[in-house]
Amino acid sequence: MTTSLKTITGILILAGMLGLTGCSSGSNNEATASPAASQPGAGSSSAPSAAPAEASATASPSAAAGGGASSAAAPQDSSKLLEELLQLAREGKVPGVEYAAHTGLIDDVEAAWGEPDTKETAGKGIYATYSKQHVVIGFNKGSRIFDVRSSAADLQKLTLKEIEAVLGEPERTAVNGGDKIYMYQAGKQYQLKFIIPEASGTVDHISVFSEQDSINNMAG
Repeated sequence: MTTSLKTITGILILAGMLGLTGCSSGSNNEATASPAASQPGAGSSSAPSAAPAEASATASPSAAAGGGASSAAAPQDSSKLLEELLQLAREGKVPGVEYAAHTGLIDDVEAAWGEPDTKETAGKGIYATYSKQHVVIGFNKGSRIFDVRSSAADLQKLTLKEIEAVLGEPERTAVNGGDKIYMYQAGKQYQLKFIIPEASGTVDHISVFSEQDSINNMAG
């Protein structure tokens, strides 16, 4: 009986030792698993928040570039318009008007457009105003047109800076009251003038002028 008790006691002691070893091993495994388990969680939560921030950062330069393209369109439009003005001025014309200085007659204008809203004598000529067309036409006593002026809306957006960027510095300048006049030679016959009031800084009207016909009042 005593031997049996000793045997059983030995088995119980051995079993207890084995149990303690197993617990110790499990505890160690659990401790080493914790950092590994938390790592994916940290990576997963930070990745989505970083993505929108990166997208926002790359979108801003894109939006700014879009704004730059929009503002660059105005000089291109102005450049095209100014080149057209100079080309037409070499023919004695302004945009949208078929009657030219030096070759046209006020009689033809009146036949097509009717009587002008007003007629005023200025200098050695007479000026007929057609408000609907935004046009004023100067002619001499022989009915020869020597000055064609336009105050169309697209012309009134032009600034001196834009004009000089395309046409260079004017050959001549003059002052008339609060207006500054910038003159460019358009071939041998004509001058292209830009009249810019100091108050606005943008064009009020343009003029295509034939000086020869303004002097010779009985031309034609």
